[in-house]
Amino acid sequence: MDQLRLSPSRINDFNNCPQLYKYRTIDLLPEPPSIDAERGTLIHTILEDLFELPAADRDLERATELLPSRWQAQIDAKPAIAELVLDQGAWFKRAEELLGNYFTLEAPSTFEPTYRELHLEMDLSEKLYLHGYVDRLDVAPTGEVRIVDYKTGKSPKPGWEEKALFQLRVYALLYWKNHGVIPKLLQLIYLGDTRLVKNAPTEADLIKTERILFDIAEDILRAIERNEFRPRPTRLCDWCFFKAICPAHVG
Repeated sequence: MDQLRLSPSRINDFNNCPQLYKYRTIDLLPEPPSIDAERGTLIHTILEDLFELPAADRDLERATELLPSRWQAQIDAKPAIAELVLDQGAWFKRAEELLGNYFTLEAPSTFEPTYRELHLEMDLSEKLYLHGYVDRLDVAPTGEVRIVDYKTGKSPKPGWEEKALFQLRVYALLYWKNHGVIPKLLQLIYLGDTRLVKNAPTEADLIKTERILFDIAEDILRAIERNEFRPRPTRLCDWCFFKAICPAHVG
């Protein structure tokens, strides 16, 4: 087969349920839009556009003012998502709450991000191409690098932070491989419950991450060769669009 293309999202799909990975990546089955995903896109867009403003204007009032126009732009791009919002007042109120939570965690008027929506990519091997989009990457004048990812949901329960941080370690690995610099800090910003999850990766951490990626890639290639993608039923199945056709729940 051609070179395997992996991103943190597709890795997460396979780890959660190989059958879900097959539906999304091999079969390319369409899925209806998700209200949570669209809300996340809206908040991400506003936080990205916020840094287009002069530092003094990066406040909650200006962020809130961006909501109607940015949401309309999303609807123009995907008209079907307008039907997801049954109560527009409640929709915008929740979005305003999430933006308000952001300003309790960071002061965007006090710094200039180096990159927003940065695409990182590379061939880890002849078999594996790895890529991903970083919400924000900050490079300090002294050279230290911080990788930041916004989450509109709630933070993971104690003991589950490592799984959440894996995505940022993949980005850190890509940055290190491409630029020769190990990021000083990885930071997940959870707007749902105003919590920060931070990690200072080491070279050993990133080498371990690379080994894990190669192991996952081998598992996926083996599944493709055998056409064997076993479903992994969990409570997440109740939120999966493909439950109605999944062999774990049909027949």
